[in-house]
Amino acid sequence: MKPKLLAVEDELLLRMDLVDQAREAGFETVEAGSAAEAVEILRASDDIRVIFTDIRMPGDMDGLALSHYVRDRWPPTVIVICSANAPPSAADLPKDAVFVPKPWNGPKIEQLLSSIFVELT
Repeated sequence: MKPKLLAVEDELLLRMDLVDQAREAGFETVEAGSAAEAVEILRASDDIRVIFTDIRMPGDMDGLALSHYVRDRWPPTVIVICSANAPPSAADLPKDAVFVPKPWNGPKIEQLLSSIFVELT
């Protein structure tokens, strides 16, 4: 069974690109356009192993708050956070989260996703 990755990105084209890269790395994927949608998916699923989220998104919860929510409720979940803005301080990131600046580099994301996949399988 393939590990499942939840891609949380409000920009459709970026989300589609991320999903394509995750699938190429071997993941089964689920998509969300907001943190609220991601929370609904997470509550309904018990098999999501990785969450890849943008920080800035519409709604009451941003990606950073979502990542802390995930770390508190599903501690083993791998968390990757991205943003086009200045990176958050290490103190603002959940424990063991990885930060990736936007725009992301295709080969760099492929390498990151592939290494996460290997670690989970």
